[in-house]
Amino acid sequence: MPLRAHEFMLLAIEAGEKARLHAPPNPWVGALVVNDQGDVVGEGHTHAPGESHAEIEALRRAGERASGATMVVTLEPCCHVGRTGPCVEAIVAAGISRVVVGTLDPDSRVSGRGVELLKASGVQVEVGIEEALVKKQLAAYLWHRRTGRPYVVLKVASTLDGIVAMSDGSSQWITGEAARRDAHVLRAQSQAILVGAGTVRADDPVLTARLDDIIIEPLRVVLGAVPEDARVRPCLERSGELGLVLDELGEHDVLQLLVEGGPTTASAFLEQGLVNHVVWYQAPAFAGASGTLGALKSLSTPTIGSLRRGQVVDVTRIGEDIRVDVEV
Repeated sequence: MPLRAHEFMLLAIEAGEKARLHAPPNPWVGALVVNDQGDVVGEGHTHAPGESHAEIEALRRAGERASGATMVVTLEPCCHVGRTGPCVEAIVAAGISRVVVGTLDPDSRVSGRGVELLKASGVQVEVGIEEALVKKQLAAYLWHRRTGRPYVVLKVASTLDGIVAMSDGSSQWITGEAARRDAHVLRAQSQAILVGAGTVRADDPVLTARLDDIIIEPLRVVLGAVPEDARVRPCLERSGELGLVLDELGEHDVLQLLVEGGPTTASAFLEQGLVNHVVWYQAPAFAGASGTLGALKSLSTPTIGSLRRGQVVDVTRIGEDIRVDVEV
């Protein structure tokens, strides 16, 4: 199967995407069982915490056809007992002869030991197939396991000249319906959403993810005091050092934090180097002098050498707007 390993890993990545919303705090893993003829005889993805991992689901669907077959899995199989049993043991017991892994799991309970145990049991193992794509898909999980903090995504919606509110304070809506729906998907992929108290007072947001008839409620975090009648309640009210806030959220299994705060909050996270990824929605609109609130008005950049540069990883047209993804 060597010539098709990359093709099968892409299919495993697709399978893993099905688990993105319900798997956390577990990783959203995809797995395939492929026979010697190159046929996929079992596919699986991670289920909700306490339920089957991707490997177990793929093995269950393959049944006896797993014996002598190859497993293709995006993340290194676990080798410890958590809410479920070790996947490594199940893979060996099923008679899998070869395992192709996208990337190693940095979790201290695994971290290469899953691969070592498979090899010690006589299973051939290949690691690093389509690793860049797998790491991109699992970026939040991998970051959390390495640092103990959530992966921070900063979301901004502005005019093309960088304005997020007008002189009369109005800001809804700068972007169109398609971009706003896309932002709700981003909310659904995050275990917590953070804004400043100023945003709560100005906009009184609900901060839920609304996907058609489905409403997902991430943890709501507000920097500062929240009015008693605010729609964001119940929420976690915090103040002080942002790094400590991230530490606390990481301890509560928040893998990805979406920062939707206004210019002051957004600038503070960027200023302190706490942002991993920026999602910037831009509308084909121009505020000019009528726009008084710049998206990052509090960010201090005295010289060209002080510019905070990132890397554009994607530019997508969404309806009449564009979404720019930047890693920082």
